[in-house]
Amino acid sequence: MSINFKLIGRRVKEIRNLKKISQATLAEMIDMSVPYISHIETATKQASLTTLVLIANALGVTADTLLVGNQTNDQEECRLEFARLIDDCNSDERRFIFEMASAAKNSLRINCWLQPNSEEI
Repeated sequence: MSINFKLIGRRVKEIRNLKKISQATLAEMIDMSVPYISHIETATKQASLTTLVLIANALGVTADTLLVGNQTNDQEECRLEFARLIDDCNSDERRFIFEMASAAKNSLRINCWLQPNSEEI
C-alpha cells in the first residue's frame, strides 16, 4: 500500500484555506519554510509523520483528518467526499442526488455478477 500524498496535500490546503491561514503563517507556526508548505500541498515533497502532526496541531485538526482516505476500506473518506459533493446543493438537488445514488446502488446489487467481489456489497 502506498500513501497518497496528493490527497494529504489537498486536505492540508483545503483546511488551511477554510481557516484562512496563509502558507506563510502555517510555515511560521511549524517552523518550516513557505516553499516546503507549498511542496507538501502539491505533493512534490512527502511530509514526515512528525511534520504531519505539527501541521495537524497548527490547523487544529487531528492527524486522522489529514490522513483519511489512505487506508483501504475507509468508509469515512467516502462519507466526507459525498458530504463535500452535496454541501452547496439546495434541498431539491440533494434529493435528486440521493435518488440517483439509491438507483445506482440498487442496480449494482441487482447486477451483482458485474462486481468481482459481489459478496462484499
